[in-house]
Amino acid sequence: MIPIYALTWLGVLAAQVSPGPNLAAVASVGLAQGRRPALFVVTGISSGMLLWSMATALGLGALIEAFPLSLLLLKLLGGGYLLFLGIKAARATFRGGASAAIAADTRPLSDREAWQRGFLVLLTNPKAALMWAAVASFLFGQGMSAWHVLAFGPLGALSGLVIYGTYAMLFSTGVAMRGYAHFSRWVEGVFAAAFGVMGASLLWSGLRETRN
Repeated sequence: MIPIYALTWLGVLAAQVSPGPNLAAVASVGLAQGRRPALFVVTGISSGMLLWSMATALGLGALIEAFPLSLLLLKLLGGGYLLFLGIKAARATFRGGASAAIAADTRPLSDREAWQRGFLVLLTNPKAALMWAAVASFLFGQGMSAWHVLAFGPLGALSGLVIYGTYAMLFSTGVAMRGYAHFSRWVEGVFAAAFGVMGASLLWSGLRETRN
């Protein structure tokens, strides 16, 4: 179980470090308003991650229990999406990564508003829902129970809290703006490798089942 968790966590870590709506939300607030509001945005993002991970684990677990054959479909769909994410990240790596240009958000936010900003950014991002569903499909595809998949959620939320919290500290001082584009290229490479392996293995498992 530990090697499977480790591979899954590596993919999630790379996804969290790489550019996207979550990072943009944290950085834009940190640049203009400082550390405290940015950290509250981070707690909102982490809360949203925990909610999505729980929803996908419980929802897919109930679906598999009710319709065992649905696991095969989840393997094919989840594996395909993870492989797509890996290929997309690989292309970004070869192109030189994403732009580091992030606009500062100067509208003052209370602590509650900053938390809501992060929470809603995560919940309204369809890619986040698809990614967590694909991750849950991968874990289920490795023979894990719904409880094992559910237990991975807090791990992903905790890593999000640490990673985006670090970004909040760095962007609130402007340090992260220097050299981020170069750094993000290597992150995309790790993202591509981890999700590529996860997607390929899940697809291969599903295709083998269709032949039996």
